[in-house]
Amino acid sequence: MGVLSEELKNQIRDNFPKYPNKRAVVLPALHLVHDAMREVSTGAIVEIAELLELHPSEVHDTMSFYNFFKDEKHTLGKHRVWVCRSISCMLRGGEEVLEQVCNKFHIHPGQTSADGKVTLEFAECLGACEGAPCILVDDECHMDMDVESVSALIEKL
Repeated sequence: MGVLSEELKNQIRDNFPKYPNKRAVVLPALHLVHDAMREVSTGAIVEIAELLELHPSEVHDTMSFYNFFKDEKHTLGKHRVWVCRSISCMLRGGEEVLEQVCNKFHIHPGQTSADGKVTLEFAECLGACEGAPCILVDDECHMDMDVESVSALIEKL
């Protein structure tokens, strides 16, 4: 039995007509698998490669180029928290936001909390400079963060 469900394989195949060739579907396929499974395992890489008629190393090369994707050795917490470290955010208190999240969950960027609730990561820029400092929790951007708003957000997690 394979790692990917038939439904997930079909979602990957649905991308074929949208791109000039199957190789171009690597990144969308990785996103689909990561969204569904919260990781891209070695087995998933092999199955993606088979669908796209590529060598698994080609899929792995794309996956490892981006820090976004997690494998089975680097689990993703229930919530993914990205702290923006652009100059705009850092000048407006981003370091304090990062420190507060680190202290609350006893982790550093790139780590997942012991209870598995939070994976903390850096973002080079979240594109919300007008609301600096900002953080992204899962797919929701929170702007104009300060000590009180970060505390309230952390409590929700």
